[in-house]
Amino acid sequence: MAECPLADECPNFQERISGMGCQHLGDRGGMDWCQHYNQPIEDLKTAPVVPGEEVVLEVDDMHESGAGVGRHEGTGFIVMVDGVLPPARVKAEITTVKSNYARADLVERLPDDDADDTDDADDGATEVDEATDEAEEEDTSPARERLGSRENFWGQ
Repeated sequence: MAECPLADECPNFQERISGMGCQHLGDRGGMDWCQHYNQPIEDLKTAPVVPGEEVVLEVDDMHESGAGVGRHEGTGFIVMVDGVLPPARVKAEITTVKSNYARADLVERLPDDDADDTDDADDGATEVDEATDEAEEEDTSPARERLGSRENFWGQ
């Protein structure tokens, strides 16, 4: 069997007989195939992430499947994480790698860096906020009648 092109980077490289190549390397339909990851070697070579790797992502978009879409910090490689809504910062474990994107499972949500900055800025403004809250409590009448409410559904 030929030498595995992923031998240097692969954490699961195993040789049955020294010098014979990785036991996970195979051939499916004329393509070099890694049977450990169950993916073509070509897909694994081009991607900057490998299955099982944990990455920190800024999720800023949503895929049509409902998965949160983020980019790998160093390379900009697209990673989709199920169960995450944007905007969020998460730690995720890569499960599947394709040639132009990867899928991952959520490990944990991380606190936003922006949230820490806004908390510090809000501390000084709490006195002003309390004064405006008291003024708003005095005016309890609605500014306009709400259409679609149960009392006035048709707006008549």
